[in-house]
Amino acid sequence: MCTVVVRIAPSEDFPLILAANRDERTDRPWDPPDAWWPEQKDVIGGRDRSAGGTWMAINAAGVVACVLNRPGSLGPAPGKQSRGLLPRIALTKPKAAAAAEAIALLDAGNFRPFNLVLADARGALFQRWEGSGSAASVDLAPGTHMVTAHDPDDPGSPRIVRYLPRFRAAPPPRPEIGDWEEWKKILMDKSGPPGSEINVPERAGFGTICSSLVAIPRAGPPIWLFAAGPPDRAAFLPVALPALSRR
Repeated sequence: MCTVVVRIAPSEDFPLILAANRDERTDRPWDPPDAWWPEQKDVIGGRDRSAGGTWMAINAAGVVACVLNRPGSLGPAPGKQSRGLLPRIALTKPKAAAAAEAIALLDAGNFRPFNLVLADARGALFQRWEGSGSAASVDLAPGTHMVTAHDPDDPGSPRIVRYLPRFRAAPPPRPEIGDWEEWKKILMDKSGPPGSEINVPERAGFGTICSSLVAIPRAGPPIWLFAAGPPDRAAFLPVALPALSRR
């Protein structure tokens, strides 16, 4: 189960702020964000070496795409494509809304169940596919939302119950001066019963393996800070986005 938090504030200089912890098997090889795909030179993202996809990426238009599992669907399955392809498909589009339309046109049955968060300076959308039909899309209202393997802000998720109020109560990040401290503190938290932690301690070869902080401004280049390990142990460092120029 991964975690994505989005703060949508249309009137602010940074109308979209996103934080994400990636939970995965610790023996599954991956690479930190970079321009890994020659056929998509305007896309920067982390790369899953096993299947060539990504859990999170951003394109030159400032669209961010994050994919998460649904409950009980961890890992690959015979006959199914990697869900890591979904952000790459979404990021062929210049707007989050157009990306959601592209995903909705896919035969979602080619993938295991998934959650997808798509965001840009205009706002954010959530897409869900649970095993039948087409992927359903929901616009996220202004404010702060959390997505795990469950729906946005779902009280059925112990992690959401525990941490969403903390994100909403915390002073928001100030990317223009590099102040992310309050959100970082929350992302680093390993406390709580198993299944409720936002920073999952390694158990049986599974845990939180990296973390991201992203800010999309009204104008100008995005900001991406990446921790190449659990966020309580790895420093958040800037991701070079040389291929990105807002369209």
